[in-house]
Amino acid sequence: MQANHPNGASRGGIGRRALAPLAVTVVAAVTLSACGGAKKSSDGAGGSGGGNDTLVVDTSFSLKTADPSRTFEPTGIFVTRAAYDTLLTFANGDVTKPVPQLAASYEVSPDGKTFTFPLRPEAKFNDGTPVTAKDVVFSFNRVKNLKGNPSFLLDGVTVSAKDEHTVVLTTEKPDASLPFRIPTPALGIVNSTAVTAHGGSDAAGADQSDKAEQYLNTDSQGSGPYKITKYDVSTEVVLTRNDNYWGAKPKYGKVVIRNVPASTQQLNILSGESRLSLDMSADQAAKVKGQAQVLQKPTPTTAFLFSNDNPAVSKITSNKDFQEAVRYGVDYPSLLDVAGEGSAQAAGIVPGFFTGALDPSAAIKRDIPRAKAALARAGLNNPTVDLYYASDVTINGINFGDLAARIQANLKDVGITVALKPAPTQTALDSYRNGTEALGLWWWQADYPDASDYLAFAPGELVGKRAGWNEGANPAVTALAEQARTATDEAARVDAFRKLQEAMQQTSPFVPLLQTAQVIAANNSVKNVYYNPIWYVDVDKLG
Repeated sequence: MQANHPNGASRGGIGRRALAPLAVTVVAAVTLSACGGAKKSSDGAGGSGGGNDTLVVDTSFSLKTADPSRTFEPTGIFVTRAAYDTLLTFANGDVTKPVPQLAASYEVSPDGKTFTFPLRPEAKFNDGTPVTAKDVVFSFNRVKNLKGNPSFLLDGVTVSAKDEHTVVLTTEKPDASLPFRIPTPALGIVNSTAVTAHGGSDAAGADQSDKAEQYLNTDSQGSGPYKITKYDVSTEVVLTRNDNYWGAKPKYGKVVIRNVPASTQQLNILSGESRLSLDMSADQAAKVKGQAQVLQKPTPTTAFLFSNDNPAVSKITSNKDFQEAVRYGVDYPSLLDVAGEGSAQAAGIVPGFFTGALDPSAAIKRDIPRAKAALARAGLNNPTVDLYYASDVTINGINFGDLAARIQANLKDVGITVALKPAPTQTALDSYRNGTEALGLWWWQADYPDASDYLAFAPGELVGKRAGWNEGANPAVTALAEQARTATDEAARVDAFRKLQEAMQQTSPFVPLLQTAQVIAANNSVKNVYYNPIWYVDVDKLG
């Protein structure tokens, strides 16, 4: 689908967000010094977390643009979430239920194809002008016609204004996942008048004609609780409280987001140089506990293994009995030891806290006798296979080389010799995207918090094809995927996604391994810290 992500364009391995690998293994672009090894902000923040009215946030940047219609990198999403409101959002980290933000409410037609959003009359942009349906139509059409990484969020969606304060979205097919995509910060609403005046376009061909990105990098045009007042992709981003904000005013008048290595983030939290850290490993978090708040939560990043289903790539890995041997030969608890506290075994390909996930009790358990019996049925005696992975990537503190070595040891117990084939990310991406890896160790990070994002693993879909599981490979699974895609009743959706994953556990080339852990550390003075798996935290809710 999109670019620069092991599966297409996502952060991680990956959903669809841009520059996935760099989103999780970033080396800071500046040398930091001063208290705790951190650089004092040029805006005067620094020491004691920047003063009572300033929140200093340390993170390793994955950042390209402040234009919400173009951004899909982790740091960019975190930043634009604070500056641009969306029609719907998620409250207090609960991603199972979209709630109104710019929309006062929303209504879905009985056929699941029409979504109506009356807008809040009090909502206004940071220059004081009202938010209207015209702005929503412009913003959504601009996302679609820029054809950037976020554009897939509106595939098959038509946007129109019923009147000045009512927006209608229509879809080609029933689409119960749309309300879960709407809160994505890339669908933040921009001031259409201001953006148009500075070269913006929502028309067909906007990918060539739109010139507003540079303007939006220096002057944000949203209705969010903050304005972007400094934007440097190498060093820091500064958010300043929007005095025209229509909702509850945020406590912190200024938020300084700094590009800081994870090791320095630990020191800064302990010294009080910063108040919030987004990138510590589980080992670093252990050294901070007791002196600061620490959240360690499973993320929607699923690490997975696949055995290529294409006989032209490997007659060994495409053998269904071999795939069963791999599935039951992995020692899943030992992988959690590598991943660290807060990680969790993936029961299925859908993360455990998404609607439609399998119950943890359904997770595959290691069964060496079963694995050996499957290998014997395959007629394979001590087979040797190559395992490919990106050698220069660390996901939420997990080195994929360590994970690969553990899998190698696990499968040796079964009688499978695994030859490790590490490669730099870009080299590994080429073989992964081209579907030429016999065994592959990758990861997928959700683009939005709904099980539908994982339909990419079905036969003939984006990730399915990477694993040689091509269209027509398993018609029964394909039919289950289509049922899950088009179901509108919540109970029916849950049932469809669970049946799909149960079938994949038996017949797919994929072995879901674990959900990585996100570590968020905060000074004890910071209140209301809730983890959101899409944009980390709501900075405007911190107190």
